[in-house]
Amino acid sequence: MELFGITLTEYVGYAASIMVLISFTMKDVKKLRTLNMIACLLFVAYGFLMPTLRIGLPIIITNVAIFCINFYYSFLKKTQIKA
Repeated sequence: MELFGITLTEYVGYAASIMVLISFTMKDVKKLRTLNMIACLLFVAYGFLMPTLRIGLPIIITNVAIFCINFYYSFLKKTQIKA
């Protein structure tokens, strides 16, 4: 499927890239991590939309790992109070 000569796969890739870019403009770390997690999910979808899994697998693996790191620091790690 193409719209204006751009495939769905390319749109997903561009959307993921824009989300990463926007996430790094955030001053609030929680917002940065949330937007970056969304970007990671878009990149995982992009990886699965590649012509073969062999091409998309590095994208998928990397972004699943980044998503897990962001998720851990956003929701699982307890904040430590320094004296």
